[in-house]
Amino acid sequence: MAPFTVFNNYSIMVFIMKIKLLFLMSLLVFFFSCSARIDGVVKEGGAADLTIKTSLEPRTIALIRSIRGFMGEAADTPVPDGPAISRSMAAAPGIRSVSLSNTGPAALEGTIAISNVGDFLSTGDDKSRFVTFTEGRGGGTSSVVISLDRTSAPEVISQLSPEVEEYLLALLAPVVLGETSSKRDYLDLISLIYGRALADEISGARIHVFIEFPRPVISVSGGTSSGRTAEFNVPLVDVLVMEKALRYEVVW
Repeated sequence: MAPFTVFNNYSIMVFIMKIKLLFLMSLLVFFFSCSARIDGVVKEGGAADLTIKTSLEPRTIALIRSIRGFMGEAADTPVPDGPAISRSMAAAPGIRSVSLSNTGPAALEGTIAISNVGDFLSTGDDKSRFVTFTEGRGGGTSSVVISLDRTSAPEVISQLSPEVEEYLLALLAPVVLGETSSKRDYLDLISLIYGRALADEISGARIHVFIEFPRPVISVSGGTSSGRTAEFNVPLVDVLVMEKALRYEVVW
């Protein structure tokens, strides 16, 4: 199947004509040519703390500076803007506080405090919750279930910073555009528009998450565990395309 046949219309091409390609390429390179890690702790009662660290690779830094110089922008301006993302996310449901800062022109780290994981990025309607939290007193009676599909994922993304949503729009992510696609067809489309190198980076990108729980983990769906810690290694293309619904569960 040709890459464009998976889309219902030519809205994508109209979008591409309207954006500044060089600027978007700098965002794309940041989003996928970086190392990222999320460490979290879920506490009794459902509160949680997350620590996020991400940084760009040297060749990516050089490319972004080159593009910015060509556009007449300051080459050392952080991408993305940590404080701006903090301000946007602070108003999202279930978040008690956010503190993200740029530790360099191409590095971002900080913390996110969640008041209750069951309310995280929820609009208030039970059907909109992508995290289900159940708490018991004994071993094996508490659990967290994370479920994402083509209906819930766009709602979750809309609760994040507008800057994140712009990245995904620039990447023509089917989950944001409301289009249906297979992972293969999506990567073929990215290769056609932006080049095979970016498609390969997207294909190989992973979201590394390590979460510690109050008691030893009894079982994990979609990841692995050791003691009280569950580990997840999520292919980013799975989230961008949402070809199949994603479900992760931890019981402790």
